[in-house]
Amino acid sequence: MTRKAASRKRRAAPGTGPGEEPDWDHAAHKRKRLPPEKKSVVYYLKGREVKTQNDCNYRRLLNGYAAQTLPSLLKERAFHLGTLNKVFASQWLNHRQVVCGTKCNTLFVVDVQTGQITKIPILKDRETAVVSQQGCGIHAIELNPSKTLLATGGDNPNSLAIYRLPTLDPICVGDDGHKDWIFSIAWISDTMAVSGSRDGSMGLWEVTEEVLSKSDLQPGISRVPVYAHITHRALKDIPKENSNPDNCKVRALAFNNYNKELGAVSLDGYFHLWKAEHTLSKLLSTKLPYCRENVCLAYGQEWSVYAVGSQAHVSFLDPRQPPQNVKSVYCREQGSGIRSVSFYEHIITVGTGQGSLLFYDIRAQRFLDDTSAGCQKSKSKGDMLKLTTGKGWLNHDETWRNYFSEIDSCPNAVYTHCYDASGMKLFVAGGPLPSGLHGNYAGLWS
Repeated sequence: MTRKAASRKRRAAPGTGPGEEPDWDHAAHKRKRLPPEKKSVVYYLKGREVKTQNDCNYRRLLNGYAAQTLPSLLKERAFHLGTLNKVFASQWLNHRQVVCGTKCNTLFVVDVQTGQITKIPILKDRETAVVSQQGCGIHAIELNPSKTLLATGGDNPNSLAIYRLPTLDPICVGDDGHKDWIFSIAWISDTMAVSGSRDGSMGLWEVTEEVLSKSDLQPGISRVPVYAHITHRALKDIPKENSNPDNCKVRALAFNNYNKELGAVSLDGYFHLWKAEHTLSKLLSTKLPYCRENVCLAYGQEWSVYAVGSQAHVSFLDPRQPPQNVKSVYCREQGSGIRSVSFYEHIITVGTGQGSLLFYDIRAQRFLDDTSAGCQKSKSKGDMLKLTTGKGWLNHDETWRNYFSEIDSCPNAVYTHCYDASGMKLFVAGGPLPSGLHGNYAGLWS
């Protein structure tokens, strides 16, 4: 035997030589000698408290505890957006960047660490459309499930614009579908998006491999990005119910990925459910219990319910239950309207037209109490936790001087809010509620 072979034999673990059975006892002994995984003291204390060794259960419990405790600890840091008008939509791109769309048809990214604003070029139709820009803008921004594509409105608010992530390079424009503004967007797969319009229709758009390849940079032409123009795969009208056939504007969409079902809210006070896979097929339509200003919708996967915001209520719909089983909660801000709603764990965050953030516990079926610390109980059951947005910026123009100058302050409606991936940061944005006023607000609550 050579010296090198003898050395290999000495180093070989017992039971691992040629033709030998593995010595699992020895392998287990070696595994036991490995240093333990480093975990925080909180992990072990909480694990001892709940008497579980299941990491999944622990993380779920910890996330729920954080969602319950966080709202009472949030502090605001406002951003300066210059003279932009009303932020209508927002989504986190990563741990420090949020993309936003405004009423003045501006798409921009804000760095929440530095406050720097970067404007993104918006995409134009193949032909210049004569569309009044007043009072429209970008109402929706949505990322696909793999976070490789972003869908939003185009230069023409009737059109759908698709960008590549993380670079935000333009890919395509869907510019032949809707005859009125796009109010909402939902991805039903990585390559298929649905748009809901003020014209009462829903468009299904597919971003094919051919379209993605066309969006590559043109070689030798100063690396100018080009983008394709796509046609809707299907365009479905919202069912016109008996209440008001002329007011079937599609105001909000939310997708249930588990059942492949798409929920839609129309301004005539109806909730519609569609089967959404390769096409759209209607499943049901039901009258909402509160029919005024139904402008926002969210889906809670864990709870299998849709949350619909109206003038003063949030209604919870479970499509598996009869329509009469819809539960609604009163938000105590009559008149200003619920402008945004979202799920995080068992907490539903509600943004109002009065600039308030409210937090509803769907497990306890009540709003969170106003407490100085998350683990303490409120002294009075009537003290509902309410966070209020800052002043933002307001243009003191002729409309303000004629109609609002005598009002001490004009609250900023929470048109949009979104949690980051950790659930520890909440981006909140909006602007003055009256349509004639020009202003903005954006802030990070953490």
